[in-house]
Amino acid sequence: MRTYFDTSILVAASVDGNVHHNQARAALELAKSAKMKGKNYVSGHGLAEAYSVLTRTPFRPTVYPSEAWKILDENILPYFQLVTITPQMYVETIQECAERGWIGGLIHDAIHLRCAREADCERIYTFNVRHFQQLAPDLAKRIGAP
Repeated sequence: MRTYFDTSILVAASVDGNVHHNQARAALELAKSAKMKGKNYVSGHGLAEAYSVLTRTPFRPTVYPSEAWKILDENILPYFQLVTITPQMYVETIQECAERGWIGGLIHDAIHLRCAREADCERIYTFNVRHFQQLAPDLAKRIGAP
């Protein structure tokens, strides 16, 4: 099964004190298993977003930039294929948000969904299930928390 992990899953799996840590960590460990290796996707956007959240959120203990990189380098990059979209796809995604009246941070969810579509993922993991399903009702059955 081709799975897509959004930023909320990557961050929750990486921070012990996160309310969703156990379920996100279990999903990450499954993705890291030989059984799932090579069939898991994260976007370049999501990777940058995870670094941003890990280094700016007031976690206790603090996640320093070198630690955030180590988390991504050791726990994400070896087990996930990186999905990127073209400049034109970014333009189209932003235009779609504007035409539908979507504001603020929904653009980030829309980019995640575009990347999951490009990777033809059968399962999209997020803790923002409601937002993702509202943005992509045609993918609603594929979207869920781990």
